[in-house]
Amino acid sequence: MVMIRKIAAALAALLIGIAALGGLFVYANLHKPYQGFTEPVFVDFKRGTSTAEMAAELEGRGVVQARWLFLAARLARRGTQLQAGEYQFVKPATPLEVYSRIAKGDIFHVELTIPEGYNLWDIAGALEKQGITKLGTIRVEAFLAAARNPAIIKDLDPKATSLEGYLFPDTYRIYRHTTAEQLCKQMTNEFRARWKLMGSAADVHNTVTLASLVEREAKLPEEAPKVSSVFHNRLKGGIKLDCDPTTVYAALLENRYRGVIHKSDLESTNPYNTYKHAGLPPGPIANPGIRAIRATLEPVESKWLFFVAKADGSGGHNFSESLSQHLAAVATYRKNTAR
Repeated sequence: MVMIRKIAAALAALLIGIAALGGLFVYANLHKPYQGFTEPVFVDFKRGTSTAEMAAELEGRGVVQARWLFLAARLARRGTQLQAGEYQFVKPATPLEVYSRIAKGDIFHVELTIPEGYNLWDIAGALEKQGITKLGTIRVEAFLAAARNPAIIKDLDPKATSLEGYLFPDTYRIYRHTTAEQLCKQMTNEFRARWKLMGSAADVHNTVTLASLVEREAKLPEEAPKVSSVFHNRLKGGIKLDCDPTTVYAALLENRYRGVIHKSDLESTNPYNTYKHAGLPPGPIANPGIRAIRATLEPVESKWLFFVAKADGSGGHNFSESLSQHLAAVATYRKNTAR
């Protein structure tokens, strides 16, 4: 009987030792970085993918050395929920790190930042500059084609001829499979949300159109209501807006803008050229932010009819009530910039 007890004790100790060694082996491998791929790997988990299926896919793509390690990580992190989506792996990672990324939903994306006042061509350039076009699904041509189709904004602005003015400036998450149409939908949805929060009963088309002019002209935030005041005063008086950015936009529409406004641009009969046509242009010339929209709805009270840039490089303007005051301000500007 004593001998049996000794044997049982020895076996128990042996089993404990084996279990301890096994635990140490699992622990070591869970914390051991692994990379079984040479190029960045994208793994896309659809909704409903099981943990076992994820483990098999990760093993097959060389993200984890063995599927059982991912399942062991699941045991070590029980209570968490794995997130569907596409993940990118570019460097060695431990099974626990891989598991944690998927549990957090660290889905691969690129951020696209669109500043206030960008027009369709500016946004297309940003897509290229910020690396979005390299993802493969949003090409410049595809974006411009989607942005020129006003269908998704017609319920809000029946006069819209494109999505110009409604591609709200903000930062957006772009995924590898995001299409140009989906991006435009994100941006117009953001505009809808911001417009609704403002609670304005003003005409959307006219407000956004004028706000786009204010956005392009007012370089300093505090001057937006002042620029808006000038435009409102000119519209009330039946005076042409004489807004340079509309002339540029007319040239862009006709693919003839080369970075400088020429005399021929000022004489263009394009409907967007406010040097030739009184009133607002047919539609927005850029995508205004909230600041410009608020300034359009709430201009300062003034009798100003003119403004011209200051020559100090501040981005500010001199505002005038009379033509004589304006011409004097223009002369000062030319004199100071000619130095």
